[in-house]
Formats: sequence, structure tokens, C-alpha cells
Amino acid sequence: MIDWYKKVVFENYANFNGRARRAEYWWFILANMILAVVAMVIDNVAGITFGEIPYGPVYVLYALAVFLPGLAVSVRRLHDVGKSGWFYFIALIPLVGAIWLLVLFCSEGEPGENQYGANPKAVE
Repeated sequence: MIDWYKKVVFENYANFNGRARRAEYWWFILANMILAVVAMVIDNVAGITFGEIPYGPVYVLYALAVFLPGLAVSVRRLHDVGKSGWFYFIALIPLVGAIWLLVLFCSEGEPGENQYGANPKAVE
């Protein structure tokens, strides 16, 4: 899990080119969720939350730091299933868009090379 997180956050910080396997995307999401909860706990234990909401500056800084890598890995994941990164905006369609995007993120990538690059399964 740590290797996937390092690969996405540090090595491909703002790389919107190429393709990302399902494992790369979902390991990043899992690590991101765990670290976001840790940041929230730190804010609450330190007593530095913003009023009644359980978020504070540590959480906000963490969220800002991983926004761009999260967007980049999402675009590369869409590339793996043969969709443009602009397809991410399908999530703006209430309910249906988010479900459709989730299905795409869970789908297996296109076999072989596509217009966005080589199959990441074949490269590794």
C-alpha cells in the first residue's frame, strides 16, 4: 500500500499522462482515506477544529496536498479504460454520474496499448 501511495503522490504528483491500473488507484484511495482520518483525529485531539465540524487545519492542509495527485490518478485511471480525463466531469450529473464514474474506476483497463499509452499490466 505504501509503495502505491508513494508512486502516486511523489513520483507522479501531477502526471496526467499515461494509464493507472485499478490497484494503483484503489490503493491510493485507501491510503488517502486512512491518512485523512488520522489528520482529523490529530485536529480533534489537539482541539484545533473549526467550530462544530470535526475538521481543522491539519486536515485542510492534507486535503490540499493530495488534491492534485488524486485528480491525476483519477484521470490516468480513466485513460486505462479508454476514456478522456474530461470524462471525470460525468460525476456532476446527480447520482447517475457518480455511479457511472465508480463503475469506470472498477472496470478492467483496455488490454494492450490504447491512445493514452501502453497497458500498465504489461509494463510491470
